Amino acid sequence: MNKALRIALFTIGLAQFLKIPIKQRKTGKWDWRLFFETGGMPSSHSAGVSSLATYIALKRGIRTIDFALAALFGLIVMYDAQGVRRQAGELAIRLNSLAEEVKQLENDPKQYVYEQKKERIRERLGHQPIEVVGGALLGVFTGAIAYFLGRKF
Repeated sequence: MNKALRIALFTIGLAQFLKIPIKQRKTGKWDWRLFFETGGMPSSHSAGVSSLATYIALKRGIRTIDFALAALFGLIVMYDAQGVRRQAGELAIRLNSLAEEVKQLENDPKQYVYEQKKERIRERLGHQPIEVVGGALLGVFTGAIAYFLGRKF
């Protein structure tokens, strides 16, 4: 596997892991399931594509087709993460809220609790802009560190 791909995959894993202590600082609870979920700070999507583009820029140069592809791909991924996917998450929140209200109107508490646990739509799909920026900065950092460490050895 090439080094640029390894660095990008490592950065995605690192971003996913960092979500756990960041969330713990906010809530006081450790939630290891966050490693496998989308959304949250930092954006692993942004981190992965930014580390790839940074590594390629430093290794091959910004005037290469490699960097152009990585940068364009990265911009599309980051736009999607904070745009389309975030809006889908907002819609999921509203749908879940509506479903809860309907169950309350039916006045059947047993059905309400069962259905709420079983059919809840995932709400954490996309990212706030600050989460995308956080992921991008993490990616630039890891991409640059990987490049400069590789030059020394």
